Amino acid sequence: MWREMAADDRIEVNVDGFKVVAYSFGAGSETVFCLNGGPGLPCDYLRESHSCLVDQGYRVVAFDQLGTGASDRPTDTSLWTIARYVEETETVRKTLGLGKVHMLGHSWGGWLAIDYALAYQENLQTLILEDTVADMPHLALELERLRASLGAETVSMMQKHEAQGTYDHPEYMAAVTILNYRHVCRLLEWPAPVRRSLDDWNMGPYATMQGPNEFLYIGNLKDWNRVPDLPRIKVQVLITHGEHDELTPACGLRMKLGLPQSELHIIPNASHMPFYENPAAYYPILSGFLSRNKAG
Repeated sequence: MWREMAADDRIEVNVDGFKVVAYSFGAGSETVFCLNGGPGLPCDYLRESHSCLVDQGYRVVAFDQLGTGASDRPTDTSLWTIARYVEETETVRKTLGLGKVHMLGHSWGGWLAIDYALAYQENLQTLILEDTVADMPHLALELERLRASLGAETVSMMQKHEAQGTYDHPEYMAAVTILNYRHVCRLLEWPAPVRRSLDDWNMGPYATMQGPNEFLYIGNLKDWNRVPDLPRIKVQVLITHGEHDELTPACGLRMKLGLPQSELHIIPNASHMPFYENPAAYYPILSGFLSRNKAG
């Protein structure tokens, strides 16, 4: 089960002249390399929910992606591309000497992990895709379905504000808040690591790549679709989704059908953060997959 713990090492990595800060836990021979969601979030929420894997003998590494947390925060919007983040991820892996890793990507980190796998598959022991998608246009349809549950009048109100660009209007923000509590984290009190990450959100990368909120994708990733490329990924893949996930189980099935060596698990009574919402169901699935796919 998750708990907060201090990192054994805090490493500053030079990525094209910028400082990127990585955190390392444990000293196991196999590494779980975590790519957190956002874009624009520091890694606290994913780092704190997975560092506990040291108890099972793994080394766990996470890092604040450029623009987040303790890493540098440039304002050049041309930096906010998935291709640049793929190369950043590879620079961190090489600099830390991680070798072949169990790459764990959550949400936006899953999109990043898929593109990383397509570019650097030889560096992966396994791929773990948590609460993520491989087809953004398909996700847009799923999000419309989730929004429709608010009722036609509320959806019409949201569309009006989206057309006007008034995303900060109280009635629009109220609708998004309801969706967040239904489909992002269903706990009445969100855990401290989640709050820390959200309170330090850099909206620069997020708005450029995704959009103004979790339910409207209008950034430079809105047409991103890797479903045709998924059969090229030959490593063992674990796919997990919460049953109420904003990145829905239907998105998970779409990935599973394209990945030749994959398994899909739906976590009950959870949405986008099963590791906090239903840890008793989540951790055995992750631990079992890792145990079955150790090197050698």
